[in-house]
Amino acid sequence: MASESHSAEGGGMALDPMHQFEVHPILKINLGGIDASFTNASLWMVICVISVALLLLAGSSKLVPGRLQSVGELAYEFIANMMRDILGDSGRAFFPLIFTLFMFILAANMWGMVNIPVLLHPFTVTSHIIVTFAMAMFVFILATIVGFVKHGAGYLKLFVPSGVPAILLPLLVVIETISYFTRPISLSVRLFANMMAGHTMLKVFAGFVVGMGLLGGFVPLAIMVALTGLEILVAFLQAYVFAVLTCIYLNDAINMHH
Repeated sequence: MASESHSAEGGGMALDPMHQFEVHPILKINLGGIDASFTNASLWMVICVISVALLLLAGSSKLVPGRLQSVGELAYEFIANMMRDILGDSGRAFFPLIFTLFMFILAANMWGMVNIPVLLHPFTVTSHIIVTFAMAMFVFILATIVGFVKHGAGYLKLFVPSGVPAILLPLLVVIETISYFTRPISLSVRLFANMMAGHTMLKVFAGFVVGMGLLGGFVPLAIMVALTGLEILVAFLQAYVFAVLTCIYLNDAINMHH
């Protein structure tokens, strides 16, 4: 699943579950004292972007729809229908953003399951909190800007629940404010934690398979296969959840349903 590391004792071979998350520089770049090195994380981000672009461009290059075009159209319709259900027609302008986020996260999650021997070790970009938090902060700031541009100071009514007794308003305003500003944290941690935990568990069971041999490792191998299928499902669900929550935040900003 990931590269093997030699144990310090006895020269044996051990599988480090956390080794797969290490970031290594491929091309060292220093800009005015700032480390801007091109790392394995950067490489896999580029791979994710290129793979999604090739899927969509190659799939639409033929007049007769092929399998790739069917996959691209399925993804397009899936996100379009999801946005229509949550945002209605008011959210059409944000379709490129939601579709891009969904496809990038899905590609990053799926590529983390793939091992290319000798050439590239698997690396899950979304298993790093800095990546997921950057995307979540972008969504949070965008939704906040959209809310104030569309409603002005009236957007602050989002923090004041309607139909609540005046005596409870101070407490509820504080709760709503904390809830609002923790959105990027919950959005980023949910994706990061699920991907990191799943890949760590897969690596642990891979270590059991190697350590227990062919016969003794059959049970952990079977569990690992089942977990791999579950992890593929989680990879899709986490991309979907991120896209859904982004739509919900934008819906709050546009339509002020509260």
